[in-house]
Amino acid sequence: MRRLRARTTLTGAAVVLGTVLAGAVPAQAVPAQVRDRIACPRGFVCIYPEIDFVGQPYVKRAVDGSVRHLPDYIRGAGSSVINNSGRTARVYQKDSYFGRHVCVGRDGGTINDLRSYQLNDVTHSLKVNDTLCGA
Repeated sequence: MRRLRARTTLTGAAVVLGTVLAGAVPAQAVPAQVRDRIACPRGFVCIYPEIDFVGQPYVKRAVDGSVRHLPDYIRGAGSSVINNSGRTARVYQKDSYFGRHVCVGRDGGTINDLRSYQLNDVTHSLKVNDTLCGA
C-alpha cells in the first residue's frame, strides 16, 4: 500500500509540474517541495543540501572521478544523494575519503535522508569508482 501511495504522489507531482510549465496553473499552487526539486542528470552524482532531494545540488560527472574536498557550498551541508551514473558513489564524513561513509549504488541509487547514516550535514568528500557497495 505504501508503494502505491508513493507512486501516486510522484505521478501527481509530475502532472502538477507539467501543467505549471504549460502555464495552466500558477507556480504558487505547486507545493514548494515539488517546485524546489532539481533532477539529477544521467551520468552524474548529485548531493542535495536538503532531505528528499530538495535544493540546489552539487552535481558531479562520474567519469571525472572523485573529489577529496567538496566545494564549500555543499561541504558539510549534504542531506540526500542521487547516483545516476554507472559507477558507485561513496560520500564521506571527512576530507580525503576518511571517516564514516555510505555507498550509493549505481544507475539510480538514492538516499533521501543521510540522517539515517549519521552523515547529514557532514559531507566532505566523494569517491566515485567501480568498486561495488559492500565490497
